[in-house]
Amino acid sequence: MTNFGYTLMTEQSGPKDLVRHAVSAEECGFDFEVCSDHFSPWLASQGHAPNAWAVLGAVAHATDQVDLYSYVTCPTMRYHPAIVAQQAATVQILSDGRFTLGLGSGENLNEHVVGKGWPTILRRQDMLREAIKVIRELLGGQPVNWRGDYFQVDCARLWDLPDVPVGIPAASGATVGRVVGQIPVCWDPDRDVAVERAHDQFRWFAGGWEVNADLPTPAGFAGATESVRPEDLAQSIPCGPDLDAIVDAVRPYWTAGFTDVALVQIGGETQDLFLKEAAEPLLKALRDASR
Repeated sequence: MTNFGYTLMTEQSGPKDLVRHAVSAEECGFDFEVCSDHFSPWLASQGHAPNAWAVLGAVAHATDQVDLYSYVTCPTMRYHPAIVAQQAATVQILSDGRFTLGLGSGENLNEHVVGKGWPTILRRQDMLREAIKVIRELLGGQPVNWRGDYFQVDCARLWDLPDVPVGIPAASGATVGRVVGQIPVCWDPDRDVAVERAHDQFRWFAGGWEVNADLPTPAGFAGATESVRPEDLAQSIPCGPDLDAIVDAVRPYWTAGFTDVALVQIGGETQDLFLKEAAEPLLKALRDASR
């Protein structure tokens, strides 16, 4: 049985709205919620980028049962891995064991802001592997001293540890057990409105990972995707009121073996309507189709 999740997309909503959406998504019956961890939006039209960890802490306290993920945090540049370990342990305590720490090698858009440049992908992956080792050591609860190729930790210990260990899948490596995917959708009663909104706020999606990982600013994404047309987005993102079209777009994920699929509803201003009118029938249609 596939689990279906809701994306708390920090790039398109402010912190109070994100917490409110999280509560509504749990009430609608989503199995889990993932929270993006960005310093900047992909495009200026999205307009937001609150701190993901403050949001996750508030969401953990405001919800009761829904599983929570960071999706994904880069623990190598903007955050030192020791800080990520402390944040993850705290959110796990606040959520009573519902949190999973999703990690990845990051994007230039978010990580360049600390002035350390942007390493090659092979170097970033090496950094990620070492960071995961540091995080695991700290989550073990003992004092840690670490001298590695990329990180140093001096006499560090986490003083507040959760009873339930923090799970750590990594976006750039093999994941044992649950395999999480994510897909954007643009539900709206009016398909034309949905297509225009997808183009305005999500045309960065057409760039592909090799481009998206390296561009440094929202202006760069706007320039790189200026030739993308609304109809181009509509071919790759389901737009409009047709729930069957969304189910068909998600189907390849569970067919490929993904155990968990998170939906991104495009447009911060549309979340309330999506959660009120579309979420529950969409979840029923997805669950019926994936059985």
